Amino acid sequence: MSGHIPDEQGAEPYRNWNERIHAECYLPNADLGNFGKVSFNIGPTLLNWMEEYDPHTYQAIITQEKLNFEQYGVGNGMAQAYNHIILPLANKRDKITQIQWGIADFQHRFGHMPLGMWLPETAVDMETLVDLADNQIKFTILAPWQVEAQEPISGDEPYWVALPGDRDPMIVFLYNRGLSTSVSFQNDATRNADQFVEQWVMPSFMSSSDGQDRLQLIASDGELYGHHKTYRDKFLAHMLNGALHRRQVEITYPGLWLRDHQPSKFIKLNEYTSWSCHHGIVRWMGECDCTPGASWKAPLRWGLEKLAEDVDEEYQRFMTSYTRLKWQLRNDYIHVFLGEISLNELLERYIKQSLTNGEKENISKLLAAQFERQRIFTSCGWFFDSFHRIEPQNNIAYAAQAVWLTEQVAGVDLKAKAIALLRKVQDQRTGLRGDTVFLERYQRMQTFAEDKNAYFNPSSSFSN
Repeated sequence: MSGHIPDEQGAEPYRNWNERIHAECYLPNADLGNFGKVSFNIGPTLLNWMEEYDPHTYQAIITQEKLNFEQYGVGNGMAQAYNHIILPLANKRDKITQIQWGIADFQHRFGHMPLGMWLPETAVDMETLVDLADNQIKFTILAPWQVEAQEPISGDEPYWVALPGDRDPMIVFLYNRGLSTSVSFQNDATRNADQFVEQWVMPSFMSSSDGQDRLQLIASDGELYGHHKTYRDKFLAHMLNGALHRRQVEITYPGLWLRDHQPSKFIKLNEYTSWSCHHGIVRWMGECDCTPGASWKAPLRWGLEKLAEDVDEEYQRFMTSYTRLKWQLRNDYIHVFLGEISLNELLERYIKQSLTNGEKENISKLLAAQFERQRIFTSCGWFFDSFHRIEPQNNIAYAAQAVWLTEQVAGVDLKAKAIALLRKVQDQRTGLRGDTVFLERYQRMQTFAEDKNAYFNPSSSFSN
């Protein structure tokens, strides 16, 4: 497949949702300079698309972040787990891959190591924090209900979370629930930046008169500013450039705050929680009160997990005769995707024996299958209540691509198992089934290979 995004219904007058959201959010916020004044993370797959579609806006975002790093020694950008998967639902091997790919992509684009990483949906467990720490990530951001302590938690400073072993503790910033909720869900609150500062921001600082620096962190979906809410890009710009400057409030971001302040208190983690579902992480593995009637979610999770295990088993079986470090090879494959090294250079690092062109092609296909296999757990595939949406169907399409590529090398039939597993995934309203979606994409892969004498290349553009 080409990897280019097809026309998408509802995105008019643009061809697809990437183009529409870009025009309404990323472009205007970059033009207003907002990316240089707030903490932000942008998904690597979106940045990859943006780099090709609109290099000017892409470079503006990069430049604004770099200027902070050059001025303060710490940047305002945060890395992100690469494919926006729910990390507590991933096995440890996938957690490490997602974290290392996210860090590598951030370094490639912004030119420095990220201090923090945004956890998709802020979903967290202890193993995830351990893996962040083992990969030199210093902090993350959580919702206030994702932690607990013996004494009341103010949320106006970061905290330590103790990690097992001799590791340094992880730093956790808690966002202000009231301010974040007002920005995200109360339209009247963000119609006027001056009023928002006076009526919402300043009262949050007035409850203490101890003279100490206090941090109030607002967390929201970045696409809120201009896409979900019209003109909120301008609201953000005026708040950053005018409204806040009229009061004794200094604009900061987590990395800059840590340069001059360190946590002084420990808190405990509430594992398997998130910011977008008060039922923990159930939303991404089954039916919960947030999406009642979504009975398709559990079989989709189960089916894709079993397919991922099969793809991994075939990868491991084939690669065992070439290297013991097959999973480190997968982790470093991101540098080939980013164009930093060639596939030959990567293989020479891990495989000492001479390889034929056929062997190199087979390994390349299996690595491409692993790339697709990581995408099948993208969180938005489970977020909504209907299976008859593009997001869960995309996840199945990625699975079909991973299965097809693996079959070309391993000579096994994974398609039959996939069809049996995904037949149980069905939209309650339209009757659309997961096996139908799988077969459609699988057959397109076959047709593409027959017509073009080629196989899927994951280095082409991807949808957000």
